[in-house]
Amino acid sequence: MRMYWKEHPKGLDLALLLDTGEEVNLGGVRSMKRGIQAIAATRGYDPGRAIKGLTTLDEGKEFVLGFKPWNEFVPDDLVVESEIVKAD
Repeated sequence: MRMYWKEHPKGLDLALLLDTGEEVNLGGVRSMKRGIQAIAATRGYDPGRAIKGLTTLDEGKEFVLGFKPWNEFVPDDLVVESEIVKAD
């Protein structure tokens, strides 16, 4: 199992690759016209897991990681790989 940031046309996605080969999107950071937006995945409705108006992608990454969205899928405290994976 591994967790990594993956390129997206407008920013980055936080992905979890399960041992089965399935990739789960745990959140994302997007560069939009009005600033950076970030959202962390959740199984239910939680508007607090999204934010607009950030100034850097790194701020967005920290926002997403702060929720530890992988805990919704696996009990382990995983570490995000430092290298960003290129989009397919």
